[in-house]
Amino acid sequence: MYKTKARDGKLNLCGTKVAKLRLAMVPKCSQKSLADKLQLQGLDFSKNTVQCIESGNRFVTDIELKAIAQVFGVTTDALLSDQ
Repeated sequence: MYKTKARDGKLNLCGTKVAKLRLAMVPKCSQKSLADKLQLQGLDFSKNTVQCIESGNRFVTDIELKAIAQVFGVTTDALLSDQ
C-alpha cells in the first residue's frame, strides 16, 4: 500500500523544517517574504502556499523542494531530515 502521509498525518516531511529555517533568518522573514523569494526561483507561491507547507497541509514536489533548499542555502536532505 502506498503512503501519502507522514507518520504524524502531515502531507510533507519538510514543513516544520521550512518554518524553523524561515524564523531563523536574519533579517526576519515573513511567509509573504519567503513566497516572494520562491517566486524569484520560478515557483507560483503565495503566503498561503507557504503557510500550508509549514503546517503540513500541502504536498511539496521535488522541484519545489529543490527551490526551497536553494533559497535557504541548504541541501534537500537537510529539509527532509528529522533534526
